[in-house]
Amino acid sequence: MSEKSSKYQAVPGSQSSKKTFDLTKEDTFVHWTTVTLRFSDQDSLGHVNNVAYSAFVEAARTNLISEVLSDFNFKHINFVLVQITINFIREMHYPGLVEVGAVLSRMGSKSFSSAFGLFNNSTCVATAESTNVFFDTVTRKAIKPPLDVREAIQIEINKGI
Repeated sequence: MSEKSSKYQAVPGSQSSKKTFDLTKEDTFVHWTTVTLRFSDQDSLGHVNNVAYSAFVEAARTNLISEVLSDFNFKHINFVLVQITINFIREMHYPGLVEVGAVLSRMGSKSFSSAFGLFNNSTCVATAESTNVFFDTVTRKAIKPPLDVREAIQIEINKGI
């Protein structure tokens, strides 16, 4: 597995602030989700299988979004995961915990992105990025979220980076 560093840059003047941060560093994150490694997360090589990493990211992603958007009552609006990228850095072994740091990283016109660092015993084992698109639950089409939702996401982006 490679030792590469994962960085995310928000583009100035687009829909979010500009700042580069290192997803391999624990101090990058303020939102954390702890996941207990399960025996069933292992593969035949005796390490945590790469498929399990996406479940760890999913737990952190949904917790982050719930924390940021919990004050909003969405009527006919939801969001769907459209992309996830995981960079595997080191292997993990059962038993143990994985701490997943999460930050909102970009607000687009109809989408938003999140970035993650996965840590086992304070060592970064993976980084990830995901993109979600807002959609109308009646028409099933991508839509721009309400201004107050966009503002809440942008405020969180500004806090995190």
